Amino acid sequence: MRHICALLLLTIYLDVSATPAKSVFADHSVRVVADSDTLVKKRSISAGISYGSDASFFGRTGPVKYPFLNTDVIYNTKSGWFVYGSAYKVLGSIPNIDEVDLGGGYVYHITPKFTGNISYTRFIFDRNALIIKSASSNDINFNNSYDWKILKSGVVLDYLFGESHDFFITITNSKYIETNWSIFDDKDYLSFNPGVNIILGTQNFVQKYNLNHPGRVDYDEPIGPPISVQKYAGHNSELDMLNYSFKIPIAYNRPHYTFEFAYKYSIPVNVEGILRNHKESFYNLTFYYVFY
Repeated sequence: MRHICALLLLTIYLDVSATPAKSVFADHSVRVVADSDTLVKKRSISAGISYGSDASFFGRTGPVKYPFLNTDVIYNTKSGWFVYGSAYKVLGSIPNIDEVDLGGGYVYHITPKFTGNISYTRFIFDRNALIIKSASSNDINFNNSYDWKILKSGVVLDYLFGESHDFFITITNSKYIETNWSIFDDKDYLSFNPGVNIILGTQNFVQKYNLNHPGRVDYDEPIGPPISVQKYAGHNSELDMLNYSFKIPIAYNRPHYTFEFAYKYSIPVNVEGILRNHKESFYNLTFYYVFY
């Protein structure tokens, strides 16, 4: 019963979040609203809401901070199939809803320790959405993990396509821990899931974002924009290291719901030349409820 609240994590961030999820505001595509990652094959519906301090997309952020609200609904079948929907609102932006995600997939267990899932997500953006991922409208996500007991290792593959095409590899290592003592009664407990993520990938989405939102990108040259943004484009299709991050989610759990706080420290590397991405701390608050 304890692990019911640690419902299915597909990755995003989970930031991501991450991450993604969860979103894809997380660093890899997170389709569930919290970072607890125990897989359960049980018919259930979960609904959640989360707040994030800044929208991040595979280790990259926009020219300014975009704090956001996100809601998720996920339906899981006993056979392992699932469908989900998400809505995102960037605080301070013009659209009432910046993004809606719809998707589905399948969870499989090769062995008790070796699990995975495959999913497809369609991203639908308001034309005024300013988040940096808005050049991508489709994501095929393939996520596999192995539990060594000492830690859990995972490899997540994402192929995103739409106005731009990009490929990402996310390598994760985490350790799920829960308390054997209660807080208020014998039905609650705390859980911790610290982890380290490494993201490799292409970044054609940055070039397309700049073309779609002229004047929104911070140039890293002291005298203004470069003569031609195209001079950076030749490197965008190269598979390169993008980001290192360390995340500490802390969750309060009860049989049907979870409240979680997560802190992530992100170190972007090989940043596309027209961006100014630096080391950054991210904060997420999440609440979700499970019906089963």
